[in-house]
Amino acid sequence: METTIKKSDFVLTPYMKSNDLRATYQILNTVVPYVLLWVLAVKATAISLWLLPPIIVLIVLFSLRCFSLMHDCGHYSLFRSKRVNRVIGFVLGVINAMPQYGWSRDHSYHHKTNGNWEQYRGVADFLSTEEFSKLNSFDQRLYELLRHPLMAFPGGFFYLAIKPRLALIAGAYDFMSHLLTCWRTKPGMGLPEIFSSHKSKHWYTATEFWDLLFNNICVIGGCIFLGYLLGFRFFFSVYAIALTLSAAIFIWVFFVQHIFDGAYAHKTEGWDYLLGAIEGSSYLELPTILKWFTADIGYHNIHHLSERIPNYNLKACHHENIHLLSKAKTIRLGDMVGCSKFILWDSATNYLVSIASFRQASQSIALETELRGGKR
Repeated sequence: METTIKKSDFVLTPYMKSNDLRATYQILNTVVPYVLLWVLAVKATAISLWLLPPIIVLIVLFSLRCFSLMHDCGHYSLFRSKRVNRVIGFVLGVINAMPQYGWSRDHSYHHKTNGNWEQYRGVADFLSTEEFSKLNSFDQRLYELLRHPLMAFPGGFFYLAIKPRLALIAGAYDFMSHLLTCWRTKPGMGLPEIFSSHKSKHWYTATEFWDLLFNNICVIGGCIFLGYLLGFRFFFSVYAIALTLSAAIFIWVFFVQHIFDGAYAHKTEGWDYLLGAIEGSSYLELPTILKWFTADIGYHNIHHLSERIPNYNLKACHHENIHLLSKAKTIRLGDMVGCSKFILWDSATNYLVSIASFRQASQSIALETELRGGKR
């Protein structure tokens, strides 16, 4: 497929300007209510536990908005200053237990390769139909189970609460092993050389390591402090529920913005960045209140055309360029579950397919081959 429109056809530049006043207001109207909801949760628990569920729902939604604004900071689009984006992004990352700098690097790779399924396999490391066919029946069922929609709940909790802690522990263990090896094999080697010669698979740069370390210190220290202040059972119960639900929602939002029937899923050869943005990303049509809590990330085609457009300009930019988005997929809340079946990549057709349709096609081919063999 050839690109019929060019990126220069889109009006993007006027919307790429960050507004510090609007950004500051967004941070205040997100973080302040988030903190106050925790205070309210404590007060409500002293009266009746039945008052707690609606407050937890609001904590989840504001946690989701914190993550969305952290996402903008990772693109250096929320504020004009790169340093301010880093500082605010780090704070928002602590709220959701996610080291922002490393997450942003991974997310940047997703932007650079969106729609190129040889390079990037989506939110759940999807297999191609060829790779899937080589699995035994147990591994095929396990693959399907691990990508079931409900797995977003335990998966989301692991992604936010556990994975960054494991990354630091595993990375520290790798470094200690490297340190001992250097002392044994090269006794005259100094610490600066040892540090510079160590390449960790858990972080890519020194900046990423420090971000991971300080995030862990703040998250673990904050949890201990708040647990002591509010009561460990209360704090960890509410925080675990909030992290689990907000992570699951964000995983689902991200999932359906790239995994859907007809999504652009090309091989590296012939891959087109513009088509990846327009046809490999959806427009997620959400109710107004959910648009606010997700910081308008539903305007995902525009976001992929230019990640430097801050969330508060996405809607206007979308409407400015809507005539160029005729091939963009619109996803609604009712469509989200249906998207969950497209978890295989057919590299022959450059489309995403379901396991059921793949098996049906495989059976048809096998039957056709058998009939041809019988005729001979």
